[in-house]
Amino acid sequence: MCADFVSALSRCPIPFDRERGADVVKTFGPAPEPLRALIAGAAGSSPFLAALIEREGEWLSGALAGDPSSALAAELDRIGTVVPDTLGAELRRAKRRIAALTALADLGGVWTLEQVTGALSRLADRAADLALRHFVGEEIRRGRLPGQTEADIATAGGAVALAMGKMGADELNYSSDIDLICLYDETRYDPADRVEARSALVRAVRKMAALLNDRTSDGYVFRTDLRLRPDASVTPVCLSMASAELYYESEGRTWERAAYIKARPCAGDIAAGTRFLHDLTPFVWRRHLDFAAIRDAHDMRLKIRDHKGLNGPVVVAGHNLKLGRGGIREIEFFTQTRQLISGGRDPSLRVRGTVAGLARLVAAGWVPADVAAELTDHYRAFREIEHRIQMVNDAQTHVLPATAEGLARVACLSGASDVAAWSAELHGRLLRVETLTGSFFAPEPASAARPDFDPAVERMIEGWRGYPALRSERAQQVFSRIEPEILSRMSRAANPDEALRQFDGFLSGLPAGVQLFSLFESNPQLIELLVDICATAPGLAAYLSRNAGVLDAVLGGSFFAPWQGAGVLRAGLEDAFAREGDYESRLDAARRWAKEWKFRVGVHHLRGIVDAAEAARQYSDIASVAIAALWPEVVAEFSRRHGPQPGRGAVVVGMGSLGAERLNAASDVDLIVIYDARGAEMSNGPKPLATRQYFARLTQSLITAITAAMPEGKLYDVDMRLRPSGRQGPVATSLESFRSYQMDEAWTWEHLALTRARPLAGEPSLMDDVEAVRLEVLREKGPEARVMPDLAEMRARIFAAKTPESAWEAKIGPGRLQDLELLAQSFALRAGSAARHVEPQLNVGARHGLISREEAATLASAYRFLWRLQAGGRLLTDRPIDPETIGEGGRAFLLRETGCETVGGMAARLATVTAQAAAIIDRAVGPAQE
Repeated sequence: MCADFVSALSRCPIPFDRERGADVVKTFGPAPEPLRALIAGAAGSSPFLAALIEREGEWLSGALAGDPSSALAAELDRIGTVVPDTLGAELRRAKRRIAALTALADLGGVWTLEQVTGALSRLADRAADLALRHFVGEEIRRGRLPGQTEADIATAGGAVALAMGKMGADELNYSSDIDLICLYDETRYDPADRVEARSALVRAVRKMAALLNDRTSDGYVFRTDLRLRPDASVTPVCLSMASAELYYESEGRTWERAAYIKARPCAGDIAAGTRFLHDLTPFVWRRHLDFAAIRDAHDMRLKIRDHKGLNGPVVVAGHNLKLGRGGIREIEFFTQTRQLISGGRDPSLRVRGTVAGLARLVAAGWVPADVAAELTDHYRAFREIEHRIQMVNDAQTHVLPATAEGLARVACLSGASDVAAWSAELHGRLLRVETLTGSFFAPEPASAARPDFDPAVERMIEGWRGYPALRSERAQQVFSRIEPEILSRMSRAANPDEALRQFDGFLSGLPAGVQLFSLFESNPQLIELLVDICATAPGLAAYLSRNAGVLDAVLGGSFFAPWQGAGVLRAGLEDAFAREGDYESRLDAARRWAKEWKFRVGVHHLRGIVDAAEAARQYSDIASVAIAALWPEVVAEFSRRHGPQPGRGAVVVGMGSLGAERLNAASDVDLIVIYDARGAEMSNGPKPLATRQYFARLTQSLITAITAAMPEGKLYDVDMRLRPSGRQGPVATSLESFRSYQMDEAWTWEHLALTRARPLAGEPSLMDDVEAVRLEVLREKGPEARVMPDLAEMRARIFAAKTPESAWEAKIGPGRLQDLELLAQSFALRAGSAARHVEPQLNVGARHGLISREEAATLASAYRFLWRLQAGGRLLTDRPIDPETIGEGGRAFLLRETGCETVGGMAARLATVTAQAAAIIDRAVGPAQE
């Protein structure tokens, strides 16, 4: 805002026709010299501005004497008070005045581009709103809108005009038409009255458009275009929101999604329009990265160029600054397409303005800062030149004049005396924009030549066209562009045929292909990752075919960054929940979030960025955060029906590998639930429940929330057999009963399991009390003489009941993971230690003289080796490990993980470490009693 127009002048146009400019200055009256020069330059180069200044000179003289923003606001306020019969004439008067004021503020550099387009957009908003409410009011007064009264005129009887395009983004051109979509909220009318209501609102909208659009002796307000509405050739100019939403859900196209990036309610029932746009969010902003939008935008660009005949070389004279090569639309498409691709996952990208959109894309890491800065500079320059083209004769054109005289006029309005230099600079800008945006829309075709494979593999490749993902013509077109690159990279794998067979399995499992293939086409680094996975981890490749959306996460910029811990995970999941409107959507969001993070850990493990121990902790972080975040959602949903949790509520406790923070790629989760009702017998809600029943059903709700099959699959399988009394016991246990059971009834194996228990969610003081009970039980029961005999008996039963599934078994059997874990747990139990992890528990055993330090070190080394083998195998396949079937890439991965040179060496080390561990455990535990 400036307090004084004249003091804010920073540039001045040059009069093309000096005599005409001087004549207009004389009619304007006394003015400071800088203002006289501005008027002479504007009027001397623009016949339209000369006429405006002459007609509205008196008003302009007062407006330019002070702050132009105040003059704008006052004029917008004035038209809101005019009598209805003069609305058309007064809107035209306002248009003349604001057009003249805006042009002079623009040409003199008093207002920025955003202030110029914003002023024009504010006028359009005001005009559309006044006109719509006026004509809806007429329908109401004539009794043609059922159930509506004078009070409903303020909201136009539920009708709303959505500003689209540049108006929606507050980016109106100097001589823009305005694009509106007019809808009405059908829920304001009884079903029997809706046909009559629609007819009345259609009449009102037609009259509104005519008032704004028609040219009279006073001019016109805005050329108004209503053709962006759904299926405009057959639908009325105002249709119900329900009909519009149904159309977009079933038939909406990419260009319509792009159009809604800039949409905003501008007239009538603003609240109803806001609700409609919120409901349309899933249509505009797809959950997964939408790289197919690039091809759609590219095709649209080509169609526009073909239709307008704009495929020739870039020449300034006669060039279409909006639609031509290197022009404004290229920058807008570049920005909007990037927003469409990523805005479903990142709400920060959902902004209307082009310049704001570029800035947000930089902040999110999607566009380099230097590219965005350059495009922003070119965009501002083009928009200002576009305004000057239109100022000459108030023509809705974006085409630079083809004559030397015409170009000179536009250059003069731009303050340029050297037309040739001005044209050369503009030509350079156009070429630069084409370079910056062209590679994004039409990247260079893959240079890879298609390699040849043996006949069996070639037959397999031929069969790809019959898979579901390649049945549509569009999918085949996109795939044909990336297939040579995929095959070329596959041919360079350690075992190409093997990698291709895994890719075949991946491709056969895909339900659809266009989006994913477009993702690969725009991001070739993903092809490299896919080849890496197919050549190494068939299990991960199969997972990808079922969950291809997780590849979105690779492009987020931080996929390969170091692990940032549970706090960052928690914040991300909370953000995901905040974007969802209901309970089921949040459950599905948790599944999507967890799948992406688990895929990230798997890729990091596969590529050696983290080792098996780090991956175990990260998988555990994901599960812990997911359960802790879901718990309050489950409680809130359950409480709506049955009231808040009685007393201090319940605590969710992680058991087994989850409690010990040692999960792998395929782990389920062991949970128990402990509550403290503080003497309450019933819940207090619409459908109260007895306390025990309340917490039992609440626990079942949690299990369902975690295990239910939803569109994004299930979160985890849940095992609750470690609760008191196992399958026979209640699914939720009171704190008092839990303590009593552990002290008086629990078996030794249950005390061993308690050494790994870890509270995950619930009221903090209750979590502390559960932990206190855990430690009390361990200290009390650990010294009992039965611990080691019971453990020996357990080992004997386990070995009798479970035989290793393969020679490469790392978990079950003497000296293997389960055996080591049980011994470590016995040390924590006997010492009453809080330690939950195997290696610290082994150290507890050494400190308390239960084994020697050397033996503890040997067992810890064996545990690390076995865990690497187990975790690596679970990443590679969901079947027992078999080096002969996991392929060359899988074998190389396991050898790297275990530090062995050959498969034979790995087998020898497995035999050695398990024999050593079994011998130590045998000595520490002793024989089972007969």
